[in-house]
Amino acid sequence: MSEIRRVGVLTSGGDAPGMNAAIRAVVRDCVRNGVTPVGVRRGYNGLIHADLAEMEAKSVNGITSKGGTILYTARCEDFLQHEGVELGVRTCKYMGLDALICIGGDGTFMGAYELSKAGITVVGIPGTIDNDIGCCHYTIGFDTAANTAINAIDKLSDTMQSHERVSVVEIMGRRAGHLAVYVGLAVGATSILIPEIQYDFNKDIIEKIREGRYTGKHHFLIIVAEGIGKCDELAARVHDETGLEARVSILGYIQRGGSPSVRDRVMASRMGYMAVEEIVAGRGNSIICYRDSRLIATPIAEAMAMTKKLDPYMYQVAQNIAL
Repeated sequence: MSEIRRVGVLTSGGDAPGMNAAIRAVVRDCVRNGVTPVGVRRGYNGLIHADLAEMEAKSVNGITSKGGTILYTARCEDFLQHEGVELGVRTCKYMGLDALICIGGDGTFMGAYELSKAGITVVGIPGTIDNDIGCCHYTIGFDTAANTAINAIDKLSDTMQSHERVSVVEIMGRRAGHLAVYVGLAVGATSILIPEIQYDFNKDIIEKIREGRYTGKHHFLIIVAEGIGKCDELAARVHDETGLEARVSILGYIQRGGSPSVRDRVMASRMGYMAVEEIVAGRGNSIICYRDSRLIATPIAEAMAMTKKLDPYMYQVAQNIAL
């Protein structure tokens, strides 16, 4: 690989707490290595339309504690087409980008993979609160989102317990239940409903509520992953079967916001630093993955072929100790 002079960095798809820490690490390590960091605004939309700006060390002062992303983010339908990718390649060449660091989830990595096949050196950094990237055991934003949900549910439980109600709480996770299981176990949910596992309404919800009432419990919490949906219908059925008032709370986008946790700040900083080091060392076309308690630069083609299953033990623990 020829000498690296300019490296672009973008955030794409849904934002995740910790993205700014990753951007900071990328910018600072580029500067340390004598490389010019170039921010790409609004993800692949910005790449297509050449919405770029050179950055320097002071550009990222004080951003580690901030949620969201200073580069903004967006989903780009045009990048799903060959023509969109070609426009992105053209921008990289015209703006003299020797490599591109892409922070985001599966959709972001699909775009990065297409760019790599077109001859652009890329490195992916996993940033998504769903923690559903196949090649990674942990993604930036997951810990903060879980803590945000737990804090909200703890407050909600105080008032729900005072009124002897059933709380039906929807957690983000359209196709994956990692966040719902993690949060459900932490808050002692009565039931956890996720896309990966078919649930039985009577066995997994009603029987648990009735058993809990026999032991003197007065408040019950049902965690529902976003992909399950229909929380209002579920609450109505619970009321019909138990006579208990059931209220629905959808936490929504508050789970994506807020100041990143220590774990997300540190993990994002390590990943951003490693992404630049890979590029400067003449490598690339990889995804920075956290597996087996260490960071690994996994070839992007190999990483994209990996799948990730729900942790069955964690789900079993949550189910077995719930009442």
